Amino acid sequence: MQDRLKKLEADFNSVFPKNNAELRFFAAPGRVNLIGEHIDYCGGYVFPAALTLDNVVAIKPNGTDKIRMTATDLEYKIYEFDLQNIDAARSLEWGNYQAGTANELLKNGYKLAGCDVLFDGTIPFGSGLSSSASIELVSAIAFASVGSPENEINLVNFALYGQGAENNFCGVSCGIMDQFASAMGKKDNAILLNCETLEYRYIPLKLDGCKIVIANTCKKRSLAESKYNERRSEVDKAFAILSEYLPGKPNLCSITPEEFEQYKDRITDEVIRKRAQHVVYENARVLKSAELLENNDVESFGKLMVEANSSIRDLYEVTGFELDTMVDEALKIDGTVGARMTGAGFGGCTVNIVKSEAVDNFIKTVGENYEKITGRTPQFYVCDIGDGARELTLF
Repeated sequence: MQDRLKKLEADFNSVFPKNNAELRFFAAPGRVNLIGEHIDYCGGYVFPAALTLDNVVAIKPNGTDKIRMTATDLEYKIYEFDLQNIDAARSLEWGNYQAGTANELLKNGYKLAGCDVLFDGTIPFGSGLSSSASIELVSAIAFASVGSPENEINLVNFALYGQGAENNFCGVSCGIMDQFASAMGKKDNAILLNCETLEYRYIPLKLDGCKIVIANTCKKRSLAESKYNERRSEVDKAFAILSEYLPGKPNLCSITPEEFEQYKDRITDEVIRKRAQHVVYENARVLKSAELLENNDVESFGKLMVEANSSIRDLYEVTGFELDTMVDEALKIDGTVGARMTGAGFGGCTVNIVKSEAVDNFIKTVGENYEKITGRTPQFYVCDIGDGARELTLF
């Protein structure tokens, strides 16, 4: 990391005008959701973990009301927005996640200052590993820290502000999971998070003899352009119907599988019923998964991953040719403990639990077969579980 920060420092000084203010560094990770897909916005439990793939920023006050930004993969083209007129940033070609986050901070009483910011990311954009949440969280902690020493550094609130940036500024009706995992990640732990109450606890990930391998289909997708908002509307309709028969339930995930079976026929639209079935049973799988991993039962957890993938594929229908192919090929490999799509779907990545001695063969064989079938060259990441949003120090 130190070499990366030194390079960022040199790049920052070559891009932005020099001044005497202190240059500071902040990071926020991407995340992988081990199980519990498309239920965070239904008040369910999810089970994400922060990755060591991340966004790091170098930031310095610039004495103006403007936030000027660039990134190492943008050939250092500078984008900017005015803190006095953030709404104008909605039309930015790049930078609306940052502007939306600044907008949420201002709405919540934070004092912000104009600054120059250089972003460096290692999360593949559009991969389903929450590059957007990482950008929002690193922006929140950086803008707040540089804006004023009076600003409170509250990572749970920052997660909510990141979600607010997506919902209110970027037009994506996302839940809280991605931002919460990026904010509150803990090395070598997953987070069992109740998305309704934000109660959470860490579950140690003791994958003895196994590795987490993320497989990128290299089919990019955008949440705003996908059917994400459509799915949210569908489960809202399902909950409205079931609420007539189960009054007092706060959300769809508070309905048990037994209750769903009793009243599912009241949902006459088959598509809406399938969406609700996925949500209710997926929530139960998350709770079972946490129990299994607390008891180091990785094999049984792997079976739940496969079951969850079938549900998200057949009932929620957010996978597609590339993701289905990647999972199918993964499950053919001796040594694959579990495999499923992760993220919003419609492209992006799968998460796989693979026995350590099988990882090399997994990457080679799955990669070759996937490319033959789809014509796309995949990418693989053997991942470690890292910490959440934080300030970094250049020694």
